[in-house]
Amino acid sequence: MNEASERRLLDPEAHLLVVEDDGEMRQLVARLLREAGYRVSLARDGREMWEVMESAAGEPDLVLLDVMLPGSSGLDLLRKLRERGRIPVMMLTARGEEMDRVLGLELGADDYVAKPFAPRELVARIRAVLRRAAPAEVERDPRSRHLTFAGWVLDAARRELTSPDGAVVDLSGAEYDLLLAFLEHPGRVLSREQLLEVAKRRVGVDPFDRTVDVQVSRLRRKIEPEEGSPSLIKTVRGAGYVFVAEVARA
Repeated sequence: MNEASERRLLDPEAHLLVVEDDGEMRQLVARLLREAGYRVSLARDGREMWEVMESAAGEPDLVLLDVMLPGSSGLDLLRKLRERGRIPVMMLTARGEEMDRVLGLELGADDYVAKPFAPRELVARIRAVLRRAAPAEVERDPRSRHLTFAGWVLDAARRELTSPDGAVVDLSGAEYDLLLAFLEHPGRVLSREQLLEVAKRRVGVDPFDRTVDVQVSRLRRKIEPEEGSPSLIKTVRGAGYVFVAEVARA
């Protein structure tokens, strides 16, 4: 991503696509985001979502995707978006539908917000997701941003994880932030609350929310792919998680 693209992600002029079948909710969200300075496109379902993405409006910087949609559900569309690439996706879920939120995170959603929501919270979460999607600042000595562990290499400048056999492993924005938090604090027990903070998660979330557990589970499956392979992230009952592998800067 070039410098202009980074500025576009960090500025409030980013292009957001709202996919919501409820007309009143769709217009409410659109007005709120436009007042916050964002460029907003709207879609009522998956068909219109793809039409917008292939139109002159261009690919959005973030998709705000309702779970309950006519035709293809939001979760089905999330799967297809993840097959297409790494566009940040925030899910809109009904209050109390924990399984929708957990499944959305499992499928690679970057965040979720439950309806009804506080306008300021929605804008704050969108800004946080866009911030995480922007590339890390490149330091003068790029070698200092290569973190190695158990044969793996994380290039923090390029936000790229390479496996011991040389394959590049795709990470969501949340997974990258979580892994970086562990690598910067190896051997230290990190509570869920600390991980939410260190990994740039949203402010005000219950530290017992399952978001962290789901993301840790997804990250484990990527860096501990073989059954019986050494555990890199251990659960400390009642305390949180600890990264046990030795970490070095290359």
